[in-house]
Amino acid sequence: MTPGDAVTHLTPARWEQANRLLVRKALAEFAHERLLTPEPLPAEPGRYTVRSDDGTVEYRFTARLLALDHWQIDPDSITRHGESGQLPVDAGDFCLELRGALGLSDRVLPVYLEEITATLAGSAYKLARGGPAAEKLVAADFQTVESAMTEGHPCFVANNGRLGFSSDEYHRYAPEAAAPVRLIWLAAHRDHSTFSCSAELDYDTLIRTELDEQTRARFAATLAGLGLDLADHHLIPVHPWQWWHKLSVTFAGEVARRHLVCLGEGPDDYRAQQSIRTFFNLTEPSRHYVKTALSVLNMGFMRGLSAAYMAATPAINDWLANLIDGDEVFRSTGLTILRERAAVGYRHRQYEAATDRYSPYRKMLAALWRESPAQGLEPGRRLATMASLLHVDPEGRSHTAALIAASGLTPAAWLRRYLDAYLVPLLHAFYAHDLAFMPHGENVILVLHEGVVERVIFKDIAEEIVVMSADAPLPPAVERIRADVPEQMRLLSIFTDVIDCFLRHLNAVLVEAGVCPEETFWQTVAESAAGYLDRVPHLAERARRYDLFAPEFALSCLNRLQLRDNQQMVDLADPAGALQLVGTLANPLAPYRPGT
Repeated sequence: MTPGDAVTHLTPARWEQANRLLVRKALAEFAHERLLTPEPLPAEPGRYTVRSDDGTVEYRFTARLLALDHWQIDPDSITRHGESGQLPVDAGDFCLELRGALGLSDRVLPVYLEEITATLAGSAYKLARGGPAAEKLVAADFQTVESAMTEGHPCFVANNGRLGFSSDEYHRYAPEAAAPVRLIWLAAHRDHSTFSCSAELDYDTLIRTELDEQTRARFAATLAGLGLDLADHHLIPVHPWQWWHKLSVTFAGEVARRHLVCLGEGPDDYRAQQSIRTFFNLTEPSRHYVKTALSVLNMGFMRGLSAAYMAATPAINDWLANLIDGDEVFRSTGLTILRERAAVGYRHRQYEAATDRYSPYRKMLAALWRESPAQGLEPGRRLATMASLLHVDPEGRSHTAALIAASGLTPAAWLRRYLDAYLVPLLHAFYAHDLAFMPHGENVILVLHEGVVERVIFKDIAEEIVVMSADAPLPPAVERIRADVPEQMRLLSIFTDVIDCFLRHLNAVLVEAGVCPEETFWQTVAESAAGYLDRVPHLAERARRYDLFAPEFALSCLNRLQLRDNQQMVDLADPAGALQLVGTLANPLAPYRPGT
């Protein structure tokens, strides 16, 4: 690729469109989080205005206000006006003009602008690439759907920063580029590395299933040529970016002393998933996903992996898998998880001596192996990321609307099947086990049959789940997932993560597509929830204590976290204490309380 080839997607027309789409999202989500207060234009029904901090610039747009204070804005209606007349719509200028309202400090603002620009560049690439029509995605394979996603997290405005990737590396490693990637393998001396695995697995078995005999022999020969023995080492798969930018330099002493030995590329082709640092095996789809450390700043965190955290990962996954297998309600929904079955990490003693346990310097070299959803898939079923339910194609057509049309079901019947597969397990985890997942679109895989969601698969387990009870019995190896969450904030794991941060957007997609009135949407959500609660009368006291049909719930704001600190937006030692709560939202389930 030539230097010019790397930026052919950056044209005036695409840049204008990318900015218009991102400003639309910024207006909508910042208004939702009450950072901005759009004012109606009296002479223009359905149109609103937002003014800059100093009042000299004005944004005007057409919008419809849906449940949960969701601003459905027409991107083509957005105009920007200054003292000299109409101005171009520019997301960077938007952040500068409203930096006071957004609370952007001098420290955070430049990095946030870089994240906004990188997000725009990614959007321009996706606009240039195009993508399958929504109807085509209905029958597409798992990885085609994965790479077709264009939006990223539906709430965060700066959601595709990936600071650290060059333009050339973007084309090689971004999920939407869908380029095959070969991982680099390192041999780490066992005096400096740790390996852990599920109870039914061991290191040798894992490596034999992930690497063929020829590759293992090649790696052994490389080490033997240096006077080293493969049996004294753990093999670690590494993201190529991490090797070239971090490990070969930041870990230079470990390489020089042969604590680490670079063995070169493995033979399998992988594809990056939406989470950037996780790879699906294209050569052998039944082999594990591989999740790698990647010291790239993206959406509020450096995307490393902690060697210390990895040590307990398989035990946490075993515990959760056993919990689900032994629970009748979970089994009836068809819920499964992709277990993280093995993990390996490297302990750099100097960086550990110099930092606390949350430092990015402790998260530069680790990996885990996660089960593949392709293994054991029932005949006639297909997989799709749940993020695809919010996807609209280049012509603005909804993928969910296409699924509903293909299913032959009414929208309400289709939704009920989906909600019984997705929402009910989350409610049961909360009410029966004080357990919360992080069930956003990228963390959930749908199993579809003839366009209908049959069941769901949860993934990204050990770093995301939390047990919110001081009394729930946990094995010592699993104790890490327990968190002290204040009583009044526990149900936010449903209200915020599920209802506000995913179902709010799905409702808007279906309303925009003209498929389902929002009253029908929220009534169906309420009926699914009520149907679950009817099944568990022994949890009635819990249901009263944590009222899913309460008139309102606290508004927890995600962008406010990133705008406050975009390099570590949550204190990992106190995640609940980091929440930004601003007033309340009217609960769209409340009008449909059972018995009213």
